[in-house]
Parts: sequence; structure tokens; C-alpha cells
Amino acid sequence: MSNPNAERSRRWFEEVWNQRRSAAIDELLTPESVGHTETGDLRGIDEFKRFQADVLSAFPDLCLSIEAIVADGDDVVIRWRASGCHSGDGLGIKATQQPVCFGGMTWHHYRDGKLMEGWNFWNNSAMVQQLRDAERRPG
Repeated sequence: MSNPNAERSRRWFEEVWNQRRSAAIDELLTPESVGHTETGDLRGIDEFKRFQADVLSAFPDLCLSIEAIVADGDDVVIRWRASGCHSGDGLGIKATQQPVCFGGMTWHHYRDGKLMEGWNFWNNSAMVQQLRDAERRPG
């Protein structure tokens, strides 16, 4: 039997990240939704949209793929892989043209069909350090 929240999480990755469909953010989040990231919490729709814009400004060709998904009621855990080229200024770093590939895990919690809370785990610090190192290399 299919879990509707697992399908919502698939939509999140496909529509929000891969298709850059901001309307999907409005459809899936609420003003009370919270995203926990390594760099701090994102509260509500507008903060998430600013975060997404910053990431996509740094990686305009970013592509996320779901490697595995496990759902139990209102909770969905997704193992994913991201790849792209740091070809835009963003994340506080001038474009390095450095390709990146990294994996992560996200835990989504739903209430009444809305994504209320998400915990994101990926090595953001290591990726940013790689880009800073590439930025400092003589060109």
C-alpha cells in the first residue's frame, strides 16, 4: 500500500528542486513549517524560498535524485544524492566552476498532508570548504 506522504516527499524533491517549481513550496509547506539545516532553522515558506534561491544561484544545474525512501505514517526518510556545477555566485562564494556531488538524508514529518518539519543531514561544511579551496586556487 502506498503512503501519500512518501509521494509528497517525492514531489518535494522532483518539483521543488529539480523542476524549480516554487508553487510546490506553497502547496506543501505552511507558514508554521520548520526546516532544520546545518546552518540553522528555516521557518515558513518565505525563508525556505530564500534558502532555495541561494542554493540554486550557486548551483543553477543542481539535480537531486532519491536513492531510497522509507515511510511510516506521517514520517518519511529520504536518502538522496545531489550533483551540479558551482557556476553561479551564491552561498557567499564566487563561482568556482567546480562540479560537486554529495549525498544526504532528510526526515520529513507531515500533519494533515502538509510538510511541517524537516531535518536535513549532509556535509554542507565540507562542500563549502571544497568550494572555498577551489576559489583560492590560482586560475
